Amino acid sequence: MTYIYNLLDLLLPFSWADYGFMKNALLAMLIIAPLMGILGTMAVNNKMAFFSDALGHSALTGVALGVLLGIKNEIISLVAFGVLLALIITRVKNKGSASSDTVISVFSSTAVALGLLVLSYGGGFSKYSAYLVGDILSVTKGEILCLSLTLVAVLIIWSLIYNKLLLISINRELAASRGIKTVLYENIFVIVVAVVVMLSIKSVGILLINSLLILPAATARNISKNSRSYLSVSVLTSLICGVGGLITSFYTDTSAGATIVMALAVVFFVTYLFRKK
Repeated sequence: MTYIYNLLDLLLPFSWADYGFMKNALLAMLIIAPLMGILGTMAVNNKMAFFSDALGHSALTGVALGVLLGIKNEIISLVAFGVLLALIITRVKNKGSASSDTVISVFSSTAVALGLLVLSYGGGFSKYSAYLVGDILSVTKGEILCLSLTLVAVLIIWSLIYNKLLLISINRELAASRGIKTVLYENIFVIVVAVVVMLSIKSVGILLINSLLILPAATARNISKNSRSYLSVSVLTSLICGVGGLITSFYTDTSAGATIVMALAVVFFVTYLFRKK
């Protein structure tokens, strides 16, 4: 890490780069942005915007379960509950007669209520309120390392299953006729999304995580004409707005997460108008 920080000092002769917390935030954003850009493309393809939102809101329940079970490391309970909820939602959605948005909304609202109920018992919710808005400026070196390993793992998994997921998102019946185990690959995808969302929640925040996952892909969908450009534009948009929003927040003294999301929103509306034109 020392070598990386020295390299940043050499490449970034700016006032904001003099602060260690800004360097940590920059490194975290350089990892989180491509993660969200990659996974968001398939989430948008499969109309899963509500799904990622439900996962984000379930973070409170994951923290609450960790408190009840005496788990000191909140990340363990967060990831475990997120994966469990993702699998349950996917199974109920595929087996049930209710529409996808109804199923996801039911689980999302229940998870939020349960988490708030447990964490607010005795008036102790204030110390967990940071999960709502997140704070990428407080990210630690250990969390950066964890996110780095996650990025590598996701890239490997993505290279192995992307084509199959793409075919499933286009035509599920055709994918099944080609011998693709649709349920298996859907479960792998939702597990990956759940892990990434839960590991990023502390940095980005529950209220903003869905925006960071969906907006880059929605922007890319406005102007892309094939799957390769769709993926590339999504990642590039996420990186540019993520880093740009982070630096802007330093000079404007605003919330980093909110500034990043506003930058993404502006780019989305610009590309939307361009597409309409």
